[in-house]
Amino acid sequence: MPAALLGPAEVRALAEELGVRPTKTLGQNFVHDANTVRRIVAAAGVDANDRVLEVGPGLGSLTLALLDVVGAVVAVEIDPVLAARLPSTAADRAPDLSGNLRVIEADAMRVKAAEIGVGPTALVANLPYNVAVPVLLHLLAELPSIRTTLVMVQAEVADRLAAPPGNKVYGVPSVKAGFFGTVRRAGAVGRNVFWPVPQVESGLVRIDRYKESPWPIDEGHRAKVFTVIDAAFAQRRKTLRAALAGWAGSAPEAERRLVAAGIDPGARGETLDTAAYVRLAATV
Repeated sequence: MPAALLGPAEVRALAEELGVRPTKTLGQNFVHDANTVRRIVAAAGVDANDRVLEVGPGLGSLTLALLDVVGAVVAVEIDPVLAARLPSTAADRAPDLSGNLRVIEADAMRVKAAEIGVGPTALVANLPYNVAVPVLLHLLAELPSIRTTLVMVQAEVADRLAAPPGNKVYGVPSVKAGFFGTVRRAGAVGRNVFWPVPQVESGLVRIDRYKESPWPIDEGHRAKVFTVIDAAFAQRRKTLRAALAGWAGSAPEAERRLVAAGIDPGARGETLDTAAYVRLAATV
């Protein structure tokens, strides 16, 4: 039997039962619309062959929709009350599927691959908006088995993640997400599908990891690339020759490295794609 998805009344009843008051600190806004969670699962393109990692499952709205479709769900929840209740919710509302769920009480910013176990093939989550980008980048780095990512984040964060070079909102999140795969917007989500209703709009972002990475993705190489990205955008109004002087040791050395990487020293950081930053990091 398919899972019985949560509606507004069920979400409020569960929250009341648990004494849960959604907090801004944990970025908690619970989805209560069945069509929305079905749309998220569909946009992720996952199926019975997938083992999905979900972050911040909350009361289980998206979890139940995932169990209906995928082979297994590993849910990482930082709130001990919510983490303890989720298996029971799955057993009550998806008794035939609840055995495919494993809940880990942990901070998604710090969770390690060893805790998650067999490598997940997809990340599908309504990410806590206040830490969405660092959580996303940590999980993509920690879990190279993730081939597909579909996350719901604040709309302006979605715009930043998916922005191309030269766009006014292109920045550090855009370049770093592009280190792992191709990034695109995958739709918008209205405020009225959440409880409590957030003060911001939401958006879906899909990241498809490169089938064959065009550059090394080991931690050491990634750290070098991310360091130069941070340096370039710390003073984004300056030319790269000036902005990267501290990183390179001097402006002339920054210019030498930029030229060696085939980059105009007079350009600004927001005009470069991820590949250019990878080349630049290689000049060290």
